[in-house]
Amino acid sequence: MKTLIIPSKKEQFRLDCDGIIVGINNLSVNLPCYFELDDLKNIDKEIFVCLNKNMHNDDIKLLEEVLIRLNTYNIKGVIFYDLAIPNLAKKLKLNYDLIWNQEHMTNNYYTINFWYDYNVKYTWVSNDISLREMKEIKQNTNAKLLVTLFGYLPMFTSQRHLVKNYLKTFSLKDNSKVNYIAKEGKIYPLTDSKMTVAYTDFILDGLEEKLLLDYDYIVLNSFLISDDKFEKVLKIFNDANKKNIKELQLQLNKMFDNLGKGFFYNETVYKVK
Repeated sequence: MKTLIIPSKKEQFRLDCDGIIVGINNLSVNLPCYFELDDLKNIDKEIFVCLNKNMHNDDIKLLEEVLIRLNTYNIKGVIFYDLAIPNLAKKLKLNYDLIWNQEHMTNNYYTINFWYDYNVKYTWVSNDISLREMKEIKQNTNAKLLVTLFGYLPMFTSQRHLVKNYLKTFSLKDNSKVNYIAKEGKIYPLTDSKMTVAYTDFILDGLEEKLLLDYDYIVLNSFLISDDKFEKVLKIFNDANKKNIKELQLQLNKMFDNLGKGFFYNETVYKVK
């Protein structure tokens, strides 16, 4: 099992992990930081480029240019949301792997296997399903699997600038990169740079679950986590084993007061009719 991080700055590329997930300006969303292609040179780690924006017609030219340029880079693969990317990959004969990540929809092995047969060999599994269902996916697919085990999770995205529109309507001035909304006793982070994204009120804690999942990659997200704490979190996940898991879990609990297990042990109440 390898560890990937989603960095908040270029300096975190040096951290003790197997690889990084990076977004590219104008083609990525829901990430704490965005980079230029030149930032990806001379990195001695596995690089996954997250081109997870829902593409528009006027994005296609830039998207094709970036996909072609990435063919000359030493990257592991491209993470996609929009279905234009697997079709362009076939057309352009790209030599890197594709990773299916449609967030809330990567939740069953039937669709994962469909994409696997379409030459998409990786899937980033949704956190909207239980640990039991995550294990079931692993048992029924040959695809390589990624799953997020630490960090704030995006709950929904809107193309509309909800925060900026609110500030404008009420003639308020606020240049914060992150805003917060209180609802039913919980505080949810909001970002509104490229579009509006609402995140969970809790930090997902999958430390113990790391030892229960036989996945190819785990993902740790640095969004809203201070540099020093994130480096400690990474070390905790790297060091975790059956003998020290209780001690390390206590260390993690002391660092954060809003850890949560998400849907690991909660079966969904939503069913397809």
